[in-house]
Amino acid sequence: MRRLGIALASVILLAGCGGGASSDGELSGSVVDPPFEVGTTALPDTDGRPTTLQDGDARLTLVFFGYTNCATECPAVMSTVTSALTRLSDADRDDVQLVFVSTDPSRDTAEVLRRYLDGYDPSYVGLTGDLEATVELAETVGIFVADAEQMASGGYDLGSHGTQVVGMDASGEAPVFWGMDTSSAQYAADIELLLGGD
Repeated sequence: MRRLGIALASVILLAGCGGGASSDGELSGSVVDPPFEVGTTALPDTDGRPTTLQDGDARLTLVFFGYTNCATECPAVMSTVTSALTRLSDADRDDVQLVFVSTDPSRDTAEVLRRYLDGYDPSYVGLTGDLEATVELAETVGIFVADAEQMASGGYDLGSHGTQVVGMDASGEAPVFWGMDTSSAQYAADIELLLGGD
């Protein structure tokens, strides 16, 4: 845990407030300085257990707010992150957890969410619960979540949540996030950098 904190501090000094391509020890993601203090709001996981984002034992937790009926942005982000995690060494992969927080709890039941996540990786954690609590949690990491609405065309309002992936360390702080344009290779390089290459 301490090593990740030192690595993050070093990265913050190197990357400032922005992010370019991962090279020469710089992050592709955007550094948050000071980091977000991640909320402790509990939401039920797919087994019905109240779970906070701090409950895992991973050195780095990737948090994404989305919903299973999203046709474009969510599957794109999930596929990219999943691909990135396959690029890691076994040791680094063991130090990373992905948590998917549903922004559509009325449709994303525990069963629906578990089936969706299993299509990417059975180790992924899914949280789905009260939308008000979800909004409260999202606000602590700078993610916009609103009541999603069905559009007249029959589609779903894709502006109902931010599409960033937030990186949280073991101390409950989120010092980095990645946008939609982040590639699988960039995620993998950033994760290795944040974990200190061990």
